[in-house]
Amino acid sequence: MIADDHEALAASLLAVLDQEDDMVGVGVAGTIAQARAMVGSSAPDVLLLDHRMPDGDGVAAIPELLRQRPGLRIAVLTASPGDHLLVEAIEAGACGFVSKTRSLGEVTAAVRAAASGEAVISPELLARLLPRLHGGGPAQKQLTEREREVLDLVAEGLSNAAIAERLVVSVHTVRNHIANLSAKLGAHSKLEALAIAVRQGLLPGR
Repeated sequence: MIADDHEALAASLLAVLDQEDDMVGVGVAGTIAQARAMVGSSAPDVLLLDHRMPDGDGVAAIPELLRQRPGLRIAVLTASPGDHLLVEAIEAGACGFVSKTRSLGEVTAAVRAAASGEAVISPELLARLLPRLHGGGPAQKQLTEREREVLDLVAEGLSNAAIAERLVVSVHTVRNHIANLSAKLGAHSKLEALAIAVRQGLLPGR
């Protein structure tokens, strides 16, 4: 599903994605209100969400959309936003970002990555944004040593497959660790888990 006020362009993009064998386009929302209604009725797995919508701030709407559908993966559509907006999106629960200037192939790959639970962000951008995430209070949940190890590798920008190779375990095992630590932290995405971990002091030195 795509939520963007440029509905004709969004519909064209959705039509392209819908042609992929492993994707089904469920619709385009031109406003946040329409996005809320469609998330409830269509139950998409991935939402590409413009951060500027006619009836409000797309990033500010992320928590409510995730409450509607906790398993939803929301990637924010961006043009050339400042780091503060990207930080807000991460802390709100976005799984990453899709630049409007990217090729169709890159957008398609980003949707697949989001659907599989990956963080849709380059390691370089992640390294730049991590220090800007807001620190805060003490950890509310205790992570296991392996969960902390996985979290640290996520902070390096590694994919699940790369983490599995580094730890000499299966990708399935890595996904389980990420699911467990995300549940403990109350996170909807790998990126939000990092934001909460920083806030709770679980990633010292980052």
